[in-house]
Amino acid sequence: MTKATTDEQRMILTREDLVQGLSGCGLKAGATVIAHTSMRKLGFIVGGAETLIRALLDVVGEEGTIVMPSQTWKNLDPESGVHWEEPEAWWPLIREHWPAYDKRVTPSIGMGAAAEMLRTWPGAERSDHPARSFAAVGKHAAYVTQYHDLRNIFGDGSPLAKLYDLDCDILLIGVGHEKNTSLHLAECRSTHPGKQLARESSAIMTGGKRSWVTYETLAVDDADFVRLGEAYEREHGVISHRIGGAEVRLLKQRPLVDWATAWMNANRK
Repeated sequence: MTKATTDEQRMILTREDLVQGLSGCGLKAGATVIAHTSMRKLGFIVGGAETLIRALLDVVGEEGTIVMPSQTWKNLDPESGVHWEEPEAWWPLIREHWPAYDKRVTPSIGMGAAAEMLRTWPGAERSDHPARSFAAVGKHAAYVTQYHDLRNIFGDGSPLAKLYDLDCDILLIGVGHEKNTSLHLAECRSTHPGKQLARESSAIMTGGKRSWVTYETLAVDDADFVRLGEAYEREHGVISHRIGGAEVRLLKQRPLVDWATAWMNANRK
């Protein structure tokens, strides 16, 4: 791992550097891990997203599983704000013509190059939710991604809950808890009085035809995730590592979700 000879002083990282760094963070063979990654924070990776995915798979091995969000959140009603850059006059056409979700074809949106690479990896599995899917590669990929109900995005029975059952790890590479999707499982399990449902709509295939389907699901809110995550790290002494230019944290999902559920019950209105 060396510094580039530029004013930015970015790191240049090889696959071997990444394997050593990830192992040094505590990621082990056989692990099931949901990863959230900022490749820009890491530095210049020789081979880009492909090299990062190969390094992750090198570390967890054949018995391990890598999971990443592969969400397609623009496949929601324009009224929800997901097409904020387009004029309201276009909304009816967007509703009528937005492509139906196809888990083999539809690209992820805003999830980063690593998540998009994982989605297209040989043997990758992807869940069926048209807006909030997850992609996975490895031993438990099929189990994690099957039966992702429209109305149950992040709750019990969802990919996040299956990861909880597998006692998975959370890997935050160059990102904070604002990107920690597992905290939405805590939202679903909490009993704070402000919980409410939201009506969402997406384009899906039903009976071989495109349909614009409306469904109810829990309204989620990540506004306090950073505060919650920082409190958890202080209380539990979570160790921060460094790979290239990125701060990296590896933590167990199950104790975090349990703690966060109680925290939300106590701190959310």
